[in-house]
Parts: sequence; structure tokens; C-alpha cells
Amino acid sequence: MDYHSDRFEDFSLMVFKDEKLFAVLPANRKGNQLFSHQGLSYGSFVISKKTRIPDYFNAISALLKWINAEGFLEINIKQLPFIYNKNIAEEFEYVLGEIDYNIVANNSYYVLDNLKEYKPNRNRARGIKKAQKQMELVDSGMDYFWKNILIKNLKNKFGVKPVHTYSEIASLQAKFPNEIKFYAAKEGTALHAGVVLFITKNVVHFQYSSGKEDRDETGALDFLFDVIIKKYSNYKYISFGSAATDDTLKIDSGLAYWKESFGAYLMPQRTYAIKTSSGINLEAAFK
Repeated sequence: MDYHSDRFEDFSLMVFKDEKLFAVLPANRKGNQLFSHQGLSYGSFVISKKTRIPDYFNAISALLKWINAEGFLEINIKQLPFIYNKNIAEEFEYVLGEIDYNIVANNSYYVLDNLKEYKPNRNRARGIKKAQKQMELVDSGMDYFWKNILIKNLKNKFGVKPVHTYSEIASLQAKFPNEIKFYAAKEGTALHAGVVLFITKNVVHFQYSSGKEDRDETGALDFLFDVIIKKYSNYKYISFGSAATDDTLKIDSGLAYWKESFGAYLMPQRTYAIKTSSGINLEAAFK
């Protein structure tokens, strides 16, 4: 998180048990509000898989009580999609049933699973077939893609900028070369489409993707997604991310169709406003 530390007032917390680090909560404050860190794509408590459920409850209770004593009435936590967990980890969903909270945001998150049986729809297949005759996959040209394709398309179509600057994403890729990859569809010397991937143990996530204005005619973006899905078919999931284009989180029907045309399905990604005073509730969860 260091690369954008100047944008956030860090308020990350650690829980100890018998003087050993037990849990962490990446967080930042904004005035009198507290958030599981807004500089991260997802947020929640990070706790060892070896944790027994009474200790899990005690850790959450201790955090909420401490946050409440600091004067924060609520903490906003953006849900971590379950596909990123290395193991079954639904304890937090259970905890929600014992505390007071409101759902303050409901985002559309698209995921492709069962990759061995992946099959794009007819429209995508047509574009893929067209591009296969002239396109090749390369892993260079991210600077050109960023400045001449991605920024331009996001501004023209959605009126937004990439969350990262090119220098930030290049710096992150240099630090995490196995977790951040760039690929492009190229015809001769011309780069037609590109994509930045974030890769974790279970998931290959399309973080940024875009193509030139002629992408529908050339099929470049269809080709690029198809090649990458097949290339990483040994993973459990391909994440297409949100189908929302702004802070309203309303589903963009065109973007949703694009993701669905590759076989991706919607799963909700919610943000919870948890009342910190309800930490005491967890003490009564056991007989």
C-alpha cells in the first residue's frame, strides 16, 4: 500500500493473543469515519486459517470494542469475494448474523468458473475466429496501451481515469512480476488491445482491459480474453470484476453483457457499515 500512502490516513489495526500477532485489519480513517482500507480492492479481517471460532469471535469483538472506544460509531468493510480465500472461510458471514450492520453498497462482481468447460457465446466466438487469423499474443507494450488506449477509452466511454497511474502500475509490476502481468493483442507492429492481470493463488483477475476503436471489427479484445482464459485454465476462477462504471454501482448493461458473453456469472460484493457498539454481542454467541 506504500505507493499511495499519501492519499490515505492509515489506521490499520493489529490484534494480539498472548503477545503474538493474531489478526490484522488494514484500515484508514476519513474524518470521523473508518474504513477497511479504501486503497485496497477488498477489505476485511485477515486471520489465520488455524483459528478456532471462539478466538475468531473474540478477535472481532476486541477490534470493535477498541474502535468504539476511539469514538468511531461505525466501520465500513468491503466484502472479500470468497473466491480469493485459500480455504473455506465464511466465519465473517456468520459473525454478521450476531452484530448490527447495514448494507451500504451492493456491487456486481462477475466471475468465470469451471474453466475446463469454458465456451464463449456466438458473438464472441465470431470475433475470436476473425482475430486468430491476424493477431498474436505479446507481453510487451504496456506503456503504449496505457497512454494511447486505456486512458483514452475510459475517458471517452465512462468519463473516468484508471485508478492507478502508469508509473504506479509499472512500479507495482516490477515489485510483483509473478502477480501482475500484461498481455496484448498485436498485428504486425500495431498493438490493438491490452490487459493487465492481477494473479493470486486461485484467481486471475482482469484489472484493466481495453482495445482500440476498431476492436469490434478486428476482434482483438475477444481474441485477447479468449487466449488468456485458456492460458490460465488451470486456475479455479477468472475474475472479470465489477459491471459498474461509477460510484452509483448501477450495473452497466453493455458491460454486463460483455462479461456474460464469456460465460461469467454475477455474484454480489457488498460493503457493510458495522456498528462498533455491537462488538459486545459476540460475547453471547456461545452457550
